This record gives sequence, structure tokens and C-alpha cells, in this order.
Amino acid sequence: MPGDALGQDRAELGRRIDTTRAHPARVYDVLLGGKDNYPVDRAAAAAALAVNPRGYLDVRHNRDFLRRAITTLTREAGIRQFLDIGTGLPTQENVHQIAQRITPDSRVVYVDNDPVVLDHARVLLASGPEGRTDYIDADLKQPARILEEAAKTLDFEQPIALVLVAVLHFIEDEEARPIVRELVKALPSGSRLVLSHLTEDLHAESIRAVQRTFTERGFTFVLRSRAEVERFFTENGLELDEPGVVPAHRWRPDGAAPLPKQVDPAYLATLDDIEKVRYLDINDVTDADINVYGVTGVKP
Repeated sequence: MPGDALGQDRAELGRRIDTTRAHPARVYDVLLGGKDNYPVDRAAAAAALAVNPRGYLDVRHNRDFLRRAITTLTREAGIRQFLDIGTGLPTQENVHQIAQRITPDSRVVYVDNDPVVLDHARVLLASGPEGRTDYIDADLKQPARILEEAAKTLDFEQPIALVLVAVLHFIEDEEARPIVRELVKALPSGSRLVLSHLTEDLHAESIRAVQRTFTERGFTFVLRSRAEVERFFTENGLELDEPGVVPAHRWRPDGAAPLPKQVDPAYLATLDDIEKVRYLDINDVTDADINVYGVTGVKP
């Protein structure tokens, strides 16, 4: 996995980690049942669950939407290149693992600027011998730099899937829309945009309560409507894939959401709500649980 980002030593990365403030990638990791987080991140996740006890289903079904979308684009659309921005912590299956299992020579570039993510990328984001996986230490707000660095691994003459999953709700419209415009403009015909986004369209009270817990901790947290999410596609000349903009669990469900590890109920009873998350089954989801849209589209 080439790239200067992974050449940074652990001491340097350690100096960049702020354990006094919650970080979106690490809070996401908590709600996925991961262990690469800090007490401040667990406190933020606990606050979110306190106001929306089944809120972990948004996070887990967002991740399962990613699995289905990458599988579909690899198998059915023939996509062999992926640019995943705001990848987060690799708690569960990542884009390269999904794509390269189907097509071993797939190329994947991840982009994130959290030093915890970067540190784990050294070990966990390793390709098989046929494919290639790289990592760019950059912020989504640096699209020109992302494109320049990604071109060292990806061929921008061939279709690329741009993956913006659960990341745009951390950026206000005046920045988010120009960023997406610049990224999509660089993609060749046949490329795809994979996007998921939190919304208040579905169950406003619960998601607004979660929004308050995060904004109190200094996060930008923008809830966008179905029409506003769709605009990321239509204003950039992209055509929506079926079934369009839908709640994440309704995007081409395949009944293959991962089952939780079975544990002794007595042991489970000893855990707090955050620790229980990794053992909870997401297959009991209902429409009342989800506040996140999933959608993909193609560049003609």
C-alpha cells in the first residue's frame, strides 16, 4: 500500500490524536461495535443512544448499504476502481475486501484525515496480490489534492466509483456542493457515485435529538431532505440507479446482513448499552428505526 501518508511514524500520528474531543470516525466505530475509540467518543455515542436507543441501526444499516452497493457495482456494473472518502475506522468489511473478493484486481483508494484511521490503515487495508489499495491522508474539503493523489493509483480514463458514505452530513451546503461538483467533474463516463446521508424526513424527533447531542460536542451535523440528497446527483448530471433515494435498509435488500456473534445471555446482561452494540442483531430493523438514505447514480 504505497503513499507518504503511511510512512508517518506512530509517534507523529500519536501527536495528532486529540483524545479530549469526540471525533465522528471514532463515534462511528463505537456504534459499529469497534474498539478503536476513546472515552470521549464512547460518551458521545452513549448520549446519542440515550435519546435514540435504536440509533445504532442507522449506523449498522448504513454500513450494510455500503456492502450491497459495492457488491452491486462490482458484479453488475463492472466497476473495478473505488475512491472512498471519509472511510472511517475499518471495524467491519471495507470496500477493498468486498470488491477484491469478487474481482481480485480491483483498485481502491481510501481518504481520511483522522490519525487513528491512518494508523490502523497500515495493517488492515492490505490488498491481495492482484489488486491495489492505497490511502490518502487528506480532508474531504481538499478535493483537488485528493484527485491529484488518487490519480497515482486510479486510472481516471476508466470508470470509478466515488464513495461518500455518511460523510456529507458533517459539511454545510456552501462547501459540500462545490466539493461534490469538483469530484464528480473529474470522473469519466460510466463512473458511479455511492452516497448515504442522514435525514429528518423519516423520524424527525429522534434524529433531531441525536443532532443536538453531536452539535453540543462541536460537530457540524446537517440533516438533508430526500430532495436535497437527490440534488447531489441531478445538479451534477448523474442519473439515479434504481430504486433511487430510499431509506438505507430499503436499497436492494439481499437478506445477507451479518448476524451477530452469539454470546451467553448472562454475560450480555453485565454489559452497558455501548458494549452491547456489537452483539445486537440488525435484522430486526423496521422502517421506524432508520433515518439515513442510501443512493447510487451513474455519470452518463
